[in-house]
Amino acid sequence: MNNNKEICLLNDSFPPQIDGVANTVVNYARVLRSEGKPVSVVTPNLPEADDSGFDYPVIRYPSVDLREYIGYTVGNPFSISTLSDINKRDIGLLHSHCPMMSNMVARSLKASLHVPLILTYHTKFDIDIANVVKLKGIQQGVIKAMIDNVSAADELWVVSDGAGKNIQNLGYEGSYVVMPNGVDIPKITRDRKEIAAEVKGVDIPEGMPVFLLVGRLMWYKGIRIILDAMAALKSQNLDFRMVFIGSGGDEAEVKRYVEELKLGDRVIFTGAIHDRELLTAWYCRADLLLFPSTYDTNGLVVREAAACGLGSVLVKGSCAAEGVTNGVDGLLIDENAASLAVCLARIMDSREAMGRIGQNASDNLYYSWDDSVKHAMERYDIVIDKFNSGRYRKRKKLTDASFRLSADIVEMMTYLREQRRSLGEFFDRYW
Repeated sequence: MNNNKEICLLNDSFPPQIDGVANTVVNYARVLRSEGKPVSVVTPNLPEADDSGFDYPVIRYPSVDLREYIGYTVGNPFSISTLSDINKRDIGLLHSHCPMMSNMVARSLKASLHVPLILTYHTKFDIDIANVVKLKGIQQGVIKAMIDNVSAADELWVVSDGAGKNIQNLGYEGSYVVMPNGVDIPKITRDRKEIAAEVKGVDIPEGMPVFLLVGRLMWYKGIRIILDAMAALKSQNLDFRMVFIGSGGDEAEVKRYVEELKLGDRVIFTGAIHDRELLTAWYCRADLLLFPSTYDTNGLVVREAAACGLGSVLVKGSCAAEGVTNGVDGLLIDENAASLAVCLARIMDSREAMGRIGQNASDNLYYSWDDSVKHAMERYDIVIDKFNSGRYRKRKKLTDASFRLSADIVEMMTYLREQRRSLGEFFDRYW
C-alpha cells in the first residue's frame, strides 16, 4: 500500500464469538499486520471478551447480548465515547464486513474522518433476516434499511458473483467488485492417508466410502437433500458413512430425521470441531465433501477441502460452484436428492476418480488468506486514490431518521430481551 495510515476493520462478530465473517476479520488483521500495516478492529462488546492476545487495538462499543435468541449481539452504533476514541486515530480507510450496525458505525466515522469506506457483503442477508424476523412487512423494512446502508459505501466488495447478484436482486443499484475470501488451512504436503489416521475413536471400516459435510446444522445448508440421498443409496444396498461436522439451530430436527430415515448406522455426528489439525484429518479421511447449499455465497469449506486434496459435490449455478468444472475439480448436481444419489452411486466405488478430482481441486481452487488479503491491499490503494481524486460519487450521509431508527432497534431489542419470558409465545411466533 502507498500510505501508512491505519486500516480500520468493522464487524458485528469477533472472537470469542466465532463465525465465518469473524474468521475473515481475524485473518485480514493478521495478514495486514504481517505486511507491516497498522490495523484496528471495531466490534460490539462481549462480557467474556479478552483481546489481550491480539497485537492490534480491538475497540469495542456497547451492545445488547441477544445470542440466546438470534445468535448475535446487537451493538449501539452511535456510542459517543466510542466514536470519539476512534476519531482520534490516524485512520486512512474503513473496511466494514457487515451491512447492518457495523456499517452504521463506519458511516458515522466516514463523515468525521473523511476517508473512504469499503463494505464486503459476505452472506445472503435476506435469508438471515427472514430467519430472525417472521413478519413480511418488517422484513422488507429491514432489507430496505440494509440496502441504504450498503449504498453509502464508496465501493462494494462481494465474495462471489452470486453474492453480487443477490444484493442487486434486493434493490442495490450500484456496481460491485468480486474479492473472494481465502482459507486458513494450508495445502497439505504429507500423504492424505497418514493425516487421516489421526481421526481416532470413530469406527469406519477400511475401504468404506466416506462423505462429509462441514458447517452449521441448518436445513438451508442442503442437509435434507443429503439425508434423502443417503436413504436412496441405502435402499440400493450401497454402504457408506456420512459424517456431519458442526452444530446449529436445526441440529435436533436433523437428528430426528436421521432416525426417521433409519440412517443411524450410516450417519456420524461429531459436533463442532475447532481444532484445525483434527478438521484437516477429517478432510483427508473423507472421499467427497457434500455441499448442496444455495445459501452460501462463497463456500469456504470447498476451498478448505481442496487444501486437503478433497473434491466437492455442489449444486449447478450455486455460488459455491463458481469456478468449478464438473468432473474435473468437482461434481455438479441439480438441487435435489435424486440427482445427488445418482452422482454418488456412479462414483463411490472409484477411489481413483474421487482422488483425481480432489487433486485437481487442490491445484485449481485453493486460495490462501495471504493471497486473498494481499489482493485486497492492492485494491485498497486504488480505492484510496479514487477517493482522494474525487472519482467516487457523493454518498448519502447519516440522517436524523437513521439515528432514530438505530436507536429504536437497540431499544426494541433490549426490551425484547428483558421481556422474553412474559412475551413467550409472541416472541417465538414473530421473532
